Amino acid sequence: MVQEMTDYIKKAKEVIEEAKKLSTKKRKSLPDSSFCGPGRSYPVNDCSHYTAALRLLNRSKYSDSTKKKIRACINRKGKSLGCSGADKEKADYSTYISKELKEVIDSAEFASTVKSVEESIKNPGMDLFKGCCEKSR
Repeated sequence: MVQEMTDYIKKAKEVIEEAKKLSTKKRKSLPDSSFCGPGRSYPVNDCSHYTAALRLLNRSKYSDSTKKKIRACINRKGKSLGCSGADKEKADYSTYISKELKEVIDSAEFASTVKSVEESIKNPGMDLFKGCCEKSR
């Protein structure tokens, strides 16, 4: 069971890291319609890039009118992708995660791990592995 939890956590970390990346090859394969700025800048192909585009836009040296057009495009694409915040809804983690990570989070093993961790916080010194791994210890 511990190995299964470790595998789930490892897979979750891999999925999160992969979701953050937009390699040059992937970026070049995106259609022009996935970008909101001049010169194929500000890609908005998923919710994490929607958020990044909004954050980075404030750092740009474009004119206020250009920023306004880019921001409108980013918000339009974010809304069509269902990204939280694009239509001023309360943030919901599910719009930022992949199907694989959602499966991990929704798994019984993950829920069990969360419950164990919460109990260990309430009870310092608690043995998290008691009764689950006697054979592997």
